[in-house]
Amino acid sequence: MSSNPVAETVASLMPRAKAELAELVAFKSVADFDQFPKSESEGAARWVADALAAEGFEDVALLDTPDGTQSVYGYLPGPAGAKTVLLYAHYDVQPPLDEAGWDTPPFELTERAGRWYGRGAADCKGGVIMHLLALRALKANGGIPVHVKVIAEGSEEMGTGGLERYAEAHPELLEADTIVIGDAGNFRVGLPTVTNTLRGMTLLRVQMDTLRGNLHSGQFGGAAPDALAALIRVLDSLRSEDGSTTVDGLGQGAAWDGLQYDEEQFREDAKVLDGVELIGSGTVADRIWARPAVTVLGIDCPPVVGATPSVQASARALISLRVPPGVDAAAATKLLQAHVEAHTPWGARVVTEQVGQGQAFRADTSSPAYQAMADAMAVAYPGEEMQYAGQGGSIPLCNTLAALYPQAEILLIGLSEPEAQIHAVNESVSPQELERLSVAEALFLRNYAAS
Repeated sequence: MSSNPVAETVASLMPRAKAELAELVAFKSVADFDQFPKSESEGAARWVADALAAEGFEDVALLDTPDGTQSVYGYLPGPAGAKTVLLYAHYDVQPPLDEAGWDTPPFELTERAGRWYGRGAADCKGGVIMHLLALRALKANGGIPVHVKVIAEGSEEMGTGGLERYAEAHPELLEADTIVIGDAGNFRVGLPTVTNTLRGMTLLRVQMDTLRGNLHSGQFGGAAPDALAALIRVLDSLRSEDGSTTVDGLGQGAAWDGLQYDEEQFREDAKVLDGVELIGSGTVADRIWARPAVTVLGIDCPPVVGATPSVQASARALISLRVPPGVDAAAATKLLQAHVEAHTPWGARVVTEQVGQGQAFRADTSSPAYQAMADAMAVAYPGEEMQYAGQGGSIPLCNTLAALYPQAEILLIGLSEPEAQIHAVNESVSPQELERLSVAEALFLRNYAAS
């Protein structure tokens, strides 16, 4: 990184950043209070609130959102007449999955091979630290030239919409000229990237019932309708032979015309086993950024260990459907429900329940904020030009903010590049990316103030 005062300040702050990230990662802040204590999320929220207060933020508050979680808000006034920038991150995290699969404890930040490992290190507790680093660097080099609002969400990973509903009820709270969402990531380490599209999503729980109770498979198997087999048939109907998503009435989406994703690189990033084919058709970018994708997230049925020779009376699944920009998530939910019902065999009783939903998002990349970010990233990443990429995941808050503040410019950056393995075991963050993106954000705020 070329020498400049902001970059030098961020570099000097990196040991503090590591210590703070370690403190934040230590909170088991999974917003599923059936699995993890609510006190862990509340502790993380207080940590963020205290950090904002220590930086001079005013009106710091723990917002009780309608889904039973807390989001953290703070306001730092800038010069009179300055623009207002909202910085977003979330402190809640995905469950660690199989803790035995981690090489080091998931809630203990651990350095190895040049990366920092821990649940939330990249997604998105690292985003909280990135915002703090950027603001501290500006304070040490002439001051912060804009009004800054920070919002740290407490349930983004659960998709329960608490912050969206809170923002809709208090529209003045998050109003800003530009919004920086720190929950995306570079296309690869060292390549500065702004995410300009997000797929929307819907979550559907499917309950299948065929019998009043389980039956002996020897005595009744072959004629008694098996709920698990019925469910498997329905789930299989959601994909064509090549693995493309096929929901009745839902289009296949468009082609992606931006940055392309090399297939071999994708295989490596996704850790696809040798000899196993990718699914779907079109380019990789088409499949993961511009087309719908269904995933079976879980099935309730007897585990192999301890299973008995029984015809199953009931089975249940949780299905995720990602939808590209241009497709209404609510309409896609209805199509998915209709598809499940239409493809249920043998007259089995099926009940579907929507348990989460978020709309897709597309940013306006022609806005002045994007030029300010491009100029900032050119300094933070010497010799690299800022790229635009899609992201297959969803950040439902983006569409809520776009609807509430249609004049606001929205940019998505962050630490979740492919090596970070977010949502998987051994999640990690690159400290070099944290440093460079903090510099980029600081310079962006300075550039944007002058634009």
